[in-house]
Amino acid sequence: MSVAALVLFVGFLALGGWQVQRLMWKTALIAQVDARVHAAPVPAPGPAQWATVTRSNDQYRRVSVHGVFQNDRETFVQAVTDAGAGFWVMTPLADARGFTVLVNRGFVTPERRDPTLRTDGQLTGEQTVVGLLRISEPKGGFLRANAPQADRWRSRDVAAISARRELSNAAPYFVDADATPNPGGWPLGGLTVIRFPNSHLIYALTWFGMALLTVVGFGLFLREERRRRS
Repeated sequence: MSVAALVLFVGFLALGGWQVQRLMWKTALIAQVDARVHAAPVPAPGPAQWATVTRSNDQYRRVSVHGVFQNDRETFVQAVTDAGAGFWVMTPLADARGFTVLVNRGFVTPERRDPTLRTDGQLTGEQTVVGLLRISEPKGGFLRANAPQADRWRSRDVAAISARRELSNAAPYFVDADATPNPGGWPLGGLTVIRFPNSHLIYALTWFGMALLTVVGFGLFLREERRRRS
């Protein structure tokens, strides 16, 4: 009984300590992302920097791109947002530095998927877009794969979309445009959801509580044993 109680106590303490470490990591991550989101925009990484772009170092970094939209190569990715269900409008932008980057210009309802119904928003000429750098979402959404040949998209898979649209020298990331209004109001930008579940403190307290209960339970067991023997 003593050995079992000790094993449980040590195990619960270890699990609680691990959750404390996770809490510290998550808190630092949230602070890091918050700093990125509210920083002044920097030029989106060019080809020489693509190899070093990672989720941990660059996700949600505030960036800018400057170039011309290729409106005839829009891709529509299924989306569920605070504005309802519909599609993200992923539009290639030929950056003035000589590469192409997919820009998530924002959300449109199913009724506004047709570009002819939002002609004011089909920007031409040189444009500057400020937004958040996002890492590619390969393969598809939860339990639903992309179907490139059928042009059905459940996630923003940069490589697959670039191949389907025959984009040259395409960046390995995409940019979520900010909430700057588009002419005519569509697409609706600035709907990026940044949310990091952080329940590690609750988990840590739970495991530490279990360790305490183990000590209390073992103490009660010993007291009962002494009472029986006496």
